[in-house]
Amino acid sequence: MRIKGGIAILDFGSQYSQLIARRIRNHNIYAEVVPHWACIEHIQSLGPQGIILSGGPASVYAEKAPLPDPALFDTGIPILGICYGMQVTTALLGGRVAQARKKEFGKAHLYIDQAYPLYKNIPDGSQVWMSHADHITEMPKGFQQLAHTDSSIASTADLKRQIYTVQFHPEVTHSVYGEEILKNFAVEICGCKPSWDMGDFIEQSVSAIREKVGDKRVILGLSGGVDSSVAAVLIHRAIGDQLTCLFIDTGLLRKGEAHKAMQTYGEHFEMRIRLVTAQAQFLEKLEGITAPEQKRKIIGQTFIEVFDRESKKIQNVDFLAQGTIYPDVIESQSVKGPSDTIKSHHNVGGLPESMGLRLIEPLRELFKDEVREVGKKLGIPAVLIDRHPFPGPGLGIRILGEVSAEKLAILQEADAILIEEIRKAQLYHRVSQAFVVLLPVKSVGVMGDARTYEYTAVIRSVNTTDFMTATWSHLPHDFLERAGNRIINEVAGINRVAYDISSKPPATVEWE
Repeated sequence: MRIKGGIAILDFGSQYSQLIARRIRNHNIYAEVVPHWACIEHIQSLGPQGIILSGGPASVYAEKAPLPDPALFDTGIPILGICYGMQVTTALLGGRVAQARKKEFGKAHLYIDQAYPLYKNIPDGSQVWMSHADHITEMPKGFQQLAHTDSSIASTADLKRQIYTVQFHPEVTHSVYGEEILKNFAVEICGCKPSWDMGDFIEQSVSAIREKVGDKRVILGLSGGVDSSVAAVLIHRAIGDQLTCLFIDTGLLRKGEAHKAMQTYGEHFEMRIRLVTAQAQFLEKLEGITAPEQKRKIIGQTFIEVFDRESKKIQNVDFLAQGTIYPDVIESQSVKGPSDTIKSHHNVGGLPESMGLRLIEPLRELFKDEVREVGKKLGIPAVLIDRHPFPGPGLGIRILGEVSAEKLAILQEADAILIEEIRKAQLYHRVSQAFVVLLPVKSVGVMGDARTYEYTAVIRSVNTTDFMTATWSHLPHDFLERAGNRIINEVAGINRVAYDISSKPPATVEWE
């Protein structure tokens, strides 16, 4: 925790809680999500200059509705309640919340009744994003209306006690001036200063790692992805050869990934790396498995087993380092609040206590773009640090159905062709993530004079700012034709290529 001087966000179950933190950090102000049930003593010990109550799926008048410590409202720390946060604030302070006759889901226009300070420089009638079935029917004593929509009280405040509420979601991009509203709360109301800087973060982290590790040794599972790579280089800067990296080639990685990692981090950064080839073990465990979540868990558990076995070959190790980043913590475990777990992720938790190692997670407080910024400041080549995200379970979840050595070889070749063509067309940095999925479907084709019966591949490309929502990339038809033709002509085993035009939601970015 490093809330001191920043914003604490109490999570009531919204999948967008981390977006609130992300929007505030855009202005170099630190923000972090904490559980809604945290007691007032714990919250005050963090030293926040402001507190935000997130949205959530519950109704405040429902049985077992999540509630914060009521003493929160007597601390004098400025508070902003968002959506459910508005309703719980209203209910606890003596107002009334009821089911709305007209629910508001989607775009609405915000009409400002009192601008300063929350709506400073926000134009009247701007678009906001609503998502609520309950609304405020009576404000608590001391509150006044700051803004409204055509069908609801959209914002209230007790200016004397510095308690503010909004019914809409300023954290999502559909609220056009939402980020400015959050900035107004953090800067104008809470008095936060722009002190969250990645250069300072590196210096502080290096110092903290040295102090924590002392003369002990550290091991880290290096995957070649952005997160583990940045963590490795950061820790190596702090303690040098006291760090040993294990690169476990699961066989589920991109084409040539192991060689590239050994060359870059072993030779260029002169880090100690041990390469462990373990494809056979992973494929044996995955044999006959088709359920996506089961595959994720098996891959994660097998990684742990291999890592545990290989780590015991390294003497006098006291610390285990991981490239865990902030979204991993929130999405993988509902540790911050009642939000649903989205997916399993083997970077967070799961390592056996029997290893007897203390944990180092230097990137745990960072979002992906912050991690990339740290990587660039550490001197990691841009071609590596700006790579598209790659899932922890690797190609195991891009092969739908059972995973086999044959399918892995096919998908690695197809994916390599797609990425090569995207780079050649100068589209790589214009899309957020692009990859190939291999379907467990074969279809009839004709190549030359011969009939074929081979697999179908799907090209997937999305654009997003935060990966909480995403739209499919409108790639040029000539590019799709060129990439598709190369995959069909050059990859034995594929005779049909499709393009995925699904957005998130309702689909997810990955297929599994």
